Formats: sequence, structure tokens, C-alpha cells
Amino acid sequence: MFKFLKEVVGGSGTGLRDLPYNIGEPYPSAWGSWLHHRGTSKDDGSPVSIFSLSGTNAQDGHLAAGRNGVKRLRTVRHPNILSFLHSTEIETFDGGSSKVTIYIVTEPVMPLSDKIQELGLEGTQRDEYYAWGLLQIAKAVSFLNNDCKLVHGNVCLASVVVTPTLDWKLHAFDVLSEFDGSNETSSTQMLQYAWLVATQYKSTELAKSDWAVIKKSPPWAIDSWGMGCLIYELFSHLKLSKTEDLRNTASIPKSLLPDYQRLLSSTPSRRLNTSKLIENSEYFQNKLVDTIHFMEILSLKDSVEKDTFFRKLPNLAEQLPRQIVLKKLLPLLASALEFGSAAAPALTALLKMGSWLSAEEFRVKVLPTIIKLFASNDRAVRVSLLQHIEQFGESLSAQAVDEQVYPHVATGFSDTSAFLRELTLKSMLVLAPKLSQRTLSGSLLKHLSKLQVDEEAAIRTNTTILLGNIASYLNEGTRKRVLINAFTVRALRDTFAPARGAGIMALCATSSNYDINEIATRILPNVVVLTIDPDSDVRSKAFQAIDQFLQMAKQHYEKTNMAETTGGASDGSSSIPGNASLLGWAMSSLTLKGKPSDHAPVASVSSSALTPTSSNASSGMLNDRSLILNLIF
Repeated sequence: MFKFLKEVVGGSGTGLRDLPYNIGEPYPSAWGSWLHHRGTSKDDGSPVSIFSLSGTNAQDGHLAAGRNGVKRLRTVRHPNILSFLHSTEIETFDGGSSKVTIYIVTEPVMPLSDKIQELGLEGTQRDEYYAWGLLQIAKAVSFLNNDCKLVHGNVCLASVVVTPTLDWKLHAFDVLSEFDGSNETSSTQMLQYAWLVATQYKSTELAKSDWAVIKKSPPWAIDSWGMGCLIYELFSHLKLSKTEDLRNTASIPKSLLPDYQRLLSSTPSRRLNTSKLIENSEYFQNKLVDTIHFMEILSLKDSVEKDTFFRKLPNLAEQLPRQIVLKKLLPLLASALEFGSAAAPALTALLKMGSWLSAEEFRVKVLPTIIKLFASNDRAVRVSLLQHIEQFGESLSAQAVDEQVYPHVATGFSDTSAFLRELTLKSMLVLAPKLSQRTLSGSLLKHLSKLQVDEEAAIRTNTTILLGNIASYLNEGTRKRVLINAFTVRALRDTFAPARGAGIMALCATSSNYDINEIATRILPNVVVLTIDPDSDVRSKAFQAIDQFLQMAKQHYEKTNMAETTGGASDGSSSIPGNASLLGWAMSSLTLKGKPSDHAPVASVSSSALTPTSSNASSGMLNDRSLILNLIF
């Protein structure tokens, strides 16, 4: 038996000081005599709902029913029944009068009538959402009637509330009682609180208090009538004012009308059991209900069913009510991915839904799941993350990339699959700007050094291109130590022509990092050799590079002569202009100039032969200091 925490305090309202929740503004509507307040936890600020019921003395009939409701709500648990958190009863004195108030704290919810107005759904989307909500309430009522042999007694629009994830939940248990036709106490208890139910919501036998008929009726008879009242109020957008209004079926959907009429049968024994309503009604068969149902039993589906479902989900999500997708489906999908019950294609759907969120909501609701997925051992998930990294990479914080993402991504550099090695390489274009100097020089450059001698020629080529693009994120000492060696000793001497061309382009793109001595003694001698390269594209790039570096040498010469003529002292450094080049990925490792790779991709990916960086890429090199990257897929 539930034991109430009861405090008797002096002074109006002082008992609330010990309530571990803050009571906020009330909603405009609530069931019965209760007030429904917004609230927050004093511990962590998490939202809650607080229901309060007041009476002039402890023996007040409303308070007696309220205590019954608290006891029932605390002990009856079901996914579609409001979740109980805390309760207390406080008696306060003001002058010579006393006031007793019962407080119930639950999960955060909003009255259904208010939520319907807020959502503003119309047409098919409204009908699909109503179907989903009615299905949830029907499950709750069926659980009470068939599994628990309990009668709610007042199912109606006011007894339904909605969670932040837009789930409908049944509450208002003040009238709820056991129902057993062979037990006299059940009728006594039901009769005790039946006066709380407004006349228009009472079935004929309940309105007459004909307990002989009620005891012979099935336990769902009274609540099936209540379901009919709920359906009427939901679709008519009117509060039921008299029982006769239930005969007005103009607003009831045709697919639901036969079941609605059976729920309101004048003969209690013929009323439709809510369990049969769930099983048989055509009304509950729609895209939204089917989609949410599939997600909720995802762990029971096989891999083929999951794969098919998640490949269709991005397009399907566009047809469903947007708010329901973001508040209901998105959390389900994120949870399924996080705990491994969803297949890799689900990531595409997650990012599709996430694109409809604000930047802040995306960081809160989607990014934590994505970050956790990087630790997955499922290669298909890792591939999917890398393929979509441009969609979420900018939202990742530098700390998260450096500490949580990069350590897992870096394992792909040494993967046996060329396809995964290449995806890992390309992901660095997004991640490298967020890496610390310690990670860049201590880890990333070591991996890139190995990839420059990779057996896949396209990977060697794209490694050089990546180095050229991330050079600005390296500190000066690292650039001096790494860049020229990487581009001249390795790239310019590669047996693969596009790799040599990429080396030339990378030198041009990073020319502002070299002094005149390096240009004259280390760069120009290595580039001049390529003017007789067998590949015409390499020769063309070599001549363009020579022109650029000779122009820089000439500027240094003119500056030096000017300093000597004016008697000034030259500092020995050249005024090296900024430069730009179009450093795009040379090609995919899946296709090397029409020659298939020896490494099969780890997942089915549509890929076509990629065009090597053209010689036109270096045109206008001296016009802009930024590196412009063209990703060629």
C-alpha cells in the first residue's frame, strides 16, 4: 500500500520548500479538479509535469479520489501510461482555515488538446498522427481491462497527455478500480468515485449505477464507451457536451466509423474490446504507424528487412509529419544506431532528418550518436560515416575530433581495404583543421608518410594532394621539415604520372612556405627534370611551375638590387607572393585510368573513373592566397 509523505507546516505554502521540484506556470486545461503545471527538478533542471489537487480538509471527497489516483498511477506501469516520479501531500494553514494539497510529479507532458493546437496538423498527416495516438491509448486501455482487470472509468480527451516525443499517454486514475464480477468490493469501489465522471461521458449502465448489469458485462465495456467519447472529441474538435452528440458521426473517418459504432453499442456485452480495435481496424494501417512500429520492434527484424527499410526511410521521412519525424523517429533512430540494432544505411536517414534541425539541436540530438559510432567495429558503419563526413564534420568540436573521433578514424589508414584507406585519407580534409599540432605532427603525418608509398597509385597521389591542402594547418617548423621532402623526394619521383603531377601542383600551392634558397637548390632542380617527362600533362605542369618559381626568384633579385642601390640592407628573404591552385582529388583508388583496383570495396558503392587533375588547375595561381579544393568523385 502506498504511504504518503505528509507534512504539516505553519504559514501558507511553506511546505513546498521541501518539494525537490520547482512548480511553474499551469496549462490552461487539465482533467477534473486537478491543475497541471510545468515544472523542473531542483537537482538537474530536467523538465517534469506537476499535478496538484486541493481541498479544504483531509476528508474532502476529491482528495480521497486523488489519493486513489496517486496509488494507482504509482503501481500501474505501461509504456502508454503516464510515468510516475514523486508525490507528496501538504497541509497548510492560513489564519483559522487549512488547505490540503496533493502533488504528483510525472514525466514532462502536455494536455492533448493543447498539443493538437500547437502542432496544427491537417489532412493526411493529421489523420496519421491521430491514428498513432489512438493506437497508443487503445493499448493502454486494453492493458488495464484485459491484463490487469482494471477499469479506468473516464477515458476522454482530457485524460490523455502528450510527451516531448509526441507519444500519447493515459492518466487521470482517480476513478480507476478493480473489476471482478464475482467480487462485491469492485462495485462498491467503482460506485464510490463514479460521481467524478461527468454525465455526458457515462455509458447508460454507469449513468444509472446499474451495477447488476455492469457486473455481467465484460471488463472493457465502460472503457470502450470512453474510447468512443475520445474519438468523437478528437475528430469533432469539440468537448462532448451531452451523450446524444456521440450520434453525430460526420467528422469520424470512414475507415474508423464501424469500430466507433461498435465501441458505443447500447448493449455493454456487444461493445468492441480495445484489443480487437488494435488488431482489426483498417484505420491504423498507415505509413506513420507502420514506420514507428517497425522501429520499435527493430531488434526482431532480420538484416535484409532492416537494410530494405533504412534505404527507403530517407524518402519516407519526407512524407511524414515533420515534427513527429524529429521528435519521435529521430530519437528512435539515434538510439538504434547507438546500440547496434540499426544497419549502416540508417546513418543516411539520421543525417537526412538531422538536416531539418537547427545547428544547436543537431549538436545536441545527433552529434553524440555520430561520435559514438566512430568507435564501432562494423566496417560498413565506418565506411558510411566517412562517406558522409562532410555533412556533419563542421559541427564537430576540435576537442571531440582530437580525442574521440580521430583515434578511431586513424585505424583506417592501415586497413587492408584500399577503399577504406582512401576514405580515411579524404576525411582528413574535414578533420585535419580541428586536430592539435601534437596529433598532426605526431600521428597524422606519420600515416601520410606511409600512404605516400602505398601500393595503390591513386592513394599515393591523393596523399600528396591532401598534404598540399593541409599545409597551412602545420606549424612552420613542421612545414620546413616535411613538405619539400614529401613533394620532391617522393611525389616527383613516383612511377605514376598523376602522382608526379600532384607533386608539382602541391609545390605550387604551398610556394609561400619556401625561401629563395629552397626554391633555387631543392625545388627548381627537381621540377626541371620533369620538363622531359613521358607524360604530357606532367610536362605541362612542370613548365607552369618553373614559370612560377622563376618569377619568384626574379622578384627576389629585383628586391635585392633595389636594396643595394638605395644602400639598405637586405634580409636575404624573397617577397614570395601568395598563390592558389585547384587541388582536387586526382582519382579514386577503385579505378586507375580504367584499370580496376586489386582491392574490392568493402561495401557496394557507385563509382566511376575519375579525371586526373588537369593542367588548367594552376591557372591564375598568383591571384588568391586560399587553397580551393575540388573533390572529384
